[in-house]
Amino acid sequence: MKIVRGIPEMQALRRELKGSVGLVPTMGYLHRGHMALVGKSQEFNAFTIVSMFVNPTQFGPQEDFAKYPRDEQHDIKLLEDAGVDVLFIPSADEMYPDGFDSWVEVRGITDTLEGARRTWHFLGVATICNKLFNITAPHRAYFGQKDAQQVQVVRKMVRDLNMSIEIDVVPTIREEDGLAMSSRNTYLSIDERRAAAVLYKALLKAREMCAFGERDAKKITGGMTAILQSEPLVKVDYVAITDSGSLQEIEYIQSSALVSMAVFIGRTRLIDNITVTV
Repeated sequence: MKIVRGIPEMQALRRELKGSVGLVPTMGYLHRGHMALVGKSQEFNAFTIVSMFVNPTQFGPQEDFAKYPRDEQHDIKLLEDAGVDVLFIPSADEMYPDGFDSWVEVRGITDTLEGARRTWHFLGVATICNKLFNITAPHRAYFGQKDAQQVQVVRKMVRDLNMSIEIDVVPTIREEDGLAMSSRNTYLSIDERRAAAVLYKALLKAREMCAFGERDAKKITGGMTAILQSEPLVKVDYVAITDSGSLQEIEYIQSSALVSMAVFIGRTRLIDNITVTV
C-alpha cells in the first residue's frame, strides 16, 4: 500500500493507475463499517484509494473536531492487511491553504434533518467531497447508508455538476444489538453504550408499524419517540419521516420513505435511519 500525504503526489500517482478506481472517503478511526466500503470498492474496481481526513469545515464551533477519535497507525495496519492500494492522508493546511475561499453549496436537500440543525455541515461535506473527487479522479465513490442525507447531498452535487462518478451506497453495518457502527460510539460510557441499543429498537418499531398497515407519519414517529424516551439516558433531538428522494417531511407514507433520528446520549450525538417501503 502506498501512503501519500501531498496533493501533487496523489494526482501524479493517480495518473499511473490504469483501470477503474474506487474511492472510500473516511475521517479515519476505522471500523467494520468502513471496511465494508473498502471491500465493495475492491470487488468492483481495479484499484482502491482510501482517504483519511478529519475535515474541520464540517464541524461547528461547539462540536467535537478537536477530540474526534484518531489512530493513524491502527488504520494504516488495517488497510494494509485489507490490500488497499493507496492511502491518501492530507493535512488541513494541504486541503485548505491560506487564501482558500471556494465552497460548494447544495441547496434544497440540505434544508431538512441534519442540515436544519447543523446549517454549516453540508457546505463542508460537499466542498471536501468535491476536492477529493478532483484530486483522486475515481470512477466510483463509496458511502454508508447510515449517513443517508450525506449520500443524497453528494449524489445531487455529482448530478448537478456533471461529474463522471458513480456514487455507491453500502448498507449500514451494525453491532449485535443493532447499534450502527460509528467512530463516535467510542465516546460512550458503559451505561451509555447499553442505552444506545434503544435507537435500533425505535427504528424496528417504525418498520413494525408500517408492516401492520400504519401510514400516518406522526403516529409512527410518536411510537418511536415513546421507545426512545423510555431510556432515561437518551435525549431526542429529532425523529422524522421524509420522502426518500427530496428528504422533505411527509404526513403519510405512500411508497418509500426515510425514517431518521438524532439523539443525544450524554454529550454524544448519534444518528441512524432505515428506509421503509409500503
